[in-house]
Amino acid sequence: MFAQEIKARTAARFIQQAAGDKRYKILEVHIKKFQHRQDALIEILHKAQELFGYLEDNVLRYLSWQLKLPASRVFGVATFYHFFTLKPQGEHTCVVCLGTACYVKGANEVLAAVEQRAGIKTGETTPDHKLSLLTARCIGACGIAPAVVYNGTVTPRQTPESALAQINQWLVP
Repeated sequence: MFAQEIKARTAARFIQQAAGDKRYKILEVHIKKFQHRQDALIEILHKAQELFGYLEDNVLRYLSWQLKLPASRVFGVATFYHFFTLKPQGEHTCVVCLGTACYVKGANEVLAAVEQRAGIKTGETTPDHKLSLLTARCIGACGIAPAVVYNGTVTPRQTPESALAQINQWLVP
């Protein structure tokens, strides 16, 4: 009886939460398109992130409820894959590749310069939400190392100076 009560309250909370937000309605249509299949979790997470900008706790719990998956599984998938983010992102993104080739050719120096200039560490966003700084284990661009991805565009042979030239365009002096 107690478990049923919790499920009923959870369902009521999610229905109320989704009622006034069109993004949840769009997400629900997307979930129905995949027939509430649990194996479509990654595709549904992509759509949720597209709609909300990032995967906040309430969205992940909603997906857990809709797909009848344990919350730990939904959170686990969302945190495992590099593409998903659990925090709001900045207007611009800078992803420094730290794969072996990039690292050997100075990616750590590029990263240090960007961190110092932006005043943030990897995985953070500037207080004005202009820049999010991320790293990747490898972006598969070893031949152009060190590579940095600015707003989704892979840029070859970066130096601390070239990286700073790019992000200075986005940050207020």
